[in-house]
Formats: sequence, structure tokens, C-alpha cells
Amino acid sequence: MVRIVGVGEITHYLKGLLEEDYFLQDVWVRGEVSDYKQPSSGHRYFLLKDEMATLRCVLFRGYGAGVPPLRNGQAVLAHGRMSVYEQRGDYQFYVDAVEDAGIGELHLRFEELKAHLEAEGLFDEGRKRPLPPCPAVVGVVTSASAAALRDIIRTLRLRCPLVRVILAPTLVQGTGAAEQIAAALDALNTHGEADVIVVARGGGSLEELWAFNEEAVARAIARSQIPVVTGVGHETDFTIADFVADLRASTPTAAAAAVVPDAAVWRAGLAETRARLDMLVEGRVAAERDRLAVAAHSLDRAGPRQLVAEGRQRVDEAARALHLGMRHLLELRAEHLRGAALRLHALSPLLTIGRGFAVVRRQPDGATVTSVRQVAPGRGLTIQVADGSFAAVVGGGMPVPADDARSGVARLDADVAPATAVAGDSLPSADELAPVARTLRNERRGSHDH
Repeated sequence: MVRIVGVGEITHYLKGLLEEDYFLQDVWVRGEVSDYKQPSSGHRYFLLKDEMATLRCVLFRGYGAGVPPLRNGQAVLAHGRMSVYEQRGDYQFYVDAVEDAGIGELHLRFEELKAHLEAEGLFDEGRKRPLPPCPAVVGVVTSASAAALRDIIRTLRLRCPLVRVILAPTLVQGTGAAEQIAAALDALNTHGEADVIVVARGGGSLEELWAFNEEAVARAIARSQIPVVTGVGHETDFTIADFVADLRASTPTAAAAAVVPDAAVWRAGLAETRARLDMLVEGRVAAERDRLAVAAHSLDRAGPRQLVAEGRQRVDEAARALHLGMRHLLELRAEHLRGAALRLHALSPLLTIGRGFAVVRRQPDGATVTSVRQVAPGRGLTIQVADGSFAAVVGGGMPVPADDARSGVARLDADVAPATAVAGDSLPSADELAPVARTLRNERRGSHDH
């Protein structure tokens, strides 16, 4: 059975076939611009042709912002998708990006090399090395006459004046530039003095920066034993070298700033560290001073000085107690002596003599006469009275015992004044009683003075 379809139906079917083909929905087409038109709507219409065919193209206004001006006869690379414009039944290429054919070729090479090196692992973050925190020597790979070199040196001098710079001069664009850049990297590694390497170039077009997209440069960076920082072009420029390097900086100046510390930050950090250190030292000194004071106090308490001081105090207290005790004892003894003296005074024969009695001693033996039977007429006597003594001789008749002989007193009949004898076998002599008498007189005199 024959199937009959309409023009719109078959056109719609063909459109579906084109739009379902993944290859035709993301494709680059190379050709020469022809029949270029740009009406007031802002859309661009043109043909792409080569020696074999012609392809109708449309570039809507919304995709034209990054597209360079187009002209007839211009060789370009156009990116877009294939579809069918159903009203006319034309298949056409809906363009969303256009590049000059020469530049387009470079982009294709860039993407191919990038994919290849990425597959080898040269872009892996794990193989990238950390930069030294304070390099003493910075190697620079760039042109000796480039403005980028002056920017790098000025930045290094401002941020870290002590750092040394080793320049490995090289071409940075044109024929042979890639090989010279790779050789300069190898030379710095052979020299071995640099701590970090900066690969730099100022801004430029894709063609001018192309040396840094060459495989030779990428592999030289990858095999470098010294960390590599790239600063190629401007912020928006990316090269293969940037992906392989240990660090990518947006500009040569930024690359120089990335490899050395800022001396101002160092000074601020040192000031902060010094302040913190001073605080720690002061705290430690204060703590040690407290510990020393505690140790000195403990030493004073446990040391001989304290023991000697305490011993001296105990000696002083003992001496004071001894002094008080001796004083008290002496006062007691003095009181006892005073009482004994008073009692002795009361019993003193001098008091008896003072009342008119006398002590009679026989001569020559000095025996105290207590009885008339102890004497005979003519016998010599010594009679002691209150104010002295004198000699006497017993009278002519025999002495007669008196009626009061039992009282121990004998009255003698002699040529002298009557004398009285004091009873008692142990009466002391006048010489023996004289000191006692003086003592008693002194005490009486003292009591009268008080």
C-alpha cells in the first residue's frame, strides 16, 4: 500500500531526524562567509561554502555578543547545530559562536593537547608541590626586555627586598619560543640555586601567547624539580602551562607577589609575636618570682636562720623566766633571811646586855660564867656590857649562890659594879656577835628610811 504524506509532515520528520542526531547538535564547521546580511533585527544571515557545497547559516542576535565582525570571503570556524526551517523546507545551521579560521584551528589544537595531557595526569592536584614559604632565590623565565620582568622585579623588591633574582632569558613568542622556554626551565633546574621559578609574559592575543600552549613547555614544567608559578597574559587568559604549573597567577605581578611573603605582613607578625612573647615572658617571670618567694619563705621557715631565731627567742624567754624565778627566789630568801634576822635579833644577847645585863667570862680560859661556883676570890674576869668590856677581880669572900640561880643569872660581890651573867652554854663571844649587831642596825636603819 502506497503511503502518501504532506510536505509539512515530511519536513517535520526530517527536522526530527536532524535534531535527534547528537553529532549534528554540537559541531564545528569550517567555511568561507558568503552572502552576508545583517538586517535591523540584529540577526545575521550568511552562507558557509567550500569548493564542494554551500550551507545556509543564521546567527541570532542573542548569540552575537562575542562574535567578531563578519565579512564576505572571510574564512571562519562556526559552531552550532543543524535543523530544518520548515516554512521553506531548508535545512540550515543555527550558529552560536564564530571564530577566525586561524584562531579556531589554535583552539582545536589547544583542546586536543589539554585533553591529552589531562589524561596523562599532568593536571592532577596531587602532583602539584607547595611553594616555599620564604624563598631566598627566585628564578624568572621571561624576556630580558619585557615589561613583565620589570613588574616582577619591582614587586619582589617591594614585598621582600632580601630575595635574589636569577633570570633565564628567553623568547616568549614566535618561532622557537616554546623550545627556549623549556630550555630555560631545564637550565634553572640544573643550576639548582632557585627555590621557586616564575614563568611569565605580559598580555597578548592567542597567537602571541601560543608558545605557552606548546607541549614542550608543559612537559618542561612537569619535570621541573623546583616549584613553578605561571603568570601569563591577563586575568582571562589561560594556557596549557597554567594547568601544569604548581600555581597559576593571573598576571606577572600577581605571580611575583605569590612567591614571596610581604615584608610588611612579616613586620606586623613579628610585632604581634614580640608582644605575645613579652606577655609570656612577663607572666613566666611573675610566676617564677612567686615560686621563688614561696621557696624563700619555706627556706626561711625550715632553714637555720629561723631555727636560730626561734632558739634565741626560747633562750630569751627562758632567761626571762629564769630571771623572774631567781628574783622571786631571792625575794623569798630575803624574806626568810629578814625573818630569821628578826628572830635572831629578838634572841640577841646584845638586847639583854642593853637592858643592863652583862656577859661575864672567866680569865684566862674565857669560859662564860653562869654560876658563882665557877669563880673564886681574886680570879680575873672580863665583863662585857652594851658599849664595851672591862676587867674585874672577884672580891674577898666566897661567892654565895643567889636565890635566882636557876634562872642562869649570878650576882657577884666584887670590887666592880654588879654584873649579870646570861644563861646558856652556847652564847657567842662579842666578836662573833658584832657582825650580827651591825646587820640588825643596818636593817633597822633601812626600815626607818622607808
